[in-house]
Amino acid sequence: MNRRAIIMLLGGVAAWPIGARAQQPAMPVIGWLNPTSLDTSTERLHGFRRGLKEAGYVEGDNVAIEYRWAEGQDDRLPALAADLVRRRVAIIAAAGSNLSAFTAKAATKTIPTLFVVSEDPVKLGLVASLARPGGNLTGINFFGSS
Repeated sequence: MNRRAIIMLLGGVAAWPIGARAQQPAMPVIGWLNPTSLDTSTERLHGFRRGLKEAGYVEGDNVAIEYRWAEGQDDRLPALAADLVRRRVAIIAAAGSNLSAFTAKAATKTIPTLFVVSEDPVKLGLVASLARPGGNLTGINFFGSS
């Protein structure tokens, strides 16, 4: 092997990690849409992060979360949801109220949206059916009784 071939080989090997890093996929980003504030949602957020961790996702390691808090001002939700859509998050987690789910549904027809509501999502008009929600929304509901 001549000198030129060795230099080219070493140059190629040295450049390989840079090229490999450049081609790694970007970290997925979850958009968190909530009508309240961090202070009132710490337990729910802790549970959300725990669920992500159980699924293999750790905030800051292999997933990022963009938080949008309306701070009790429901009229801010549409602008916050639009911002998440502009940022092209991988999924929107609409938590805290039925209004979050409706706002996310109005903001995008393509970004998958996970909701948590207190009423029947079919009756509310969020999804077509529980078995086959259709569209880009899916989620859970908590039926409570007094």
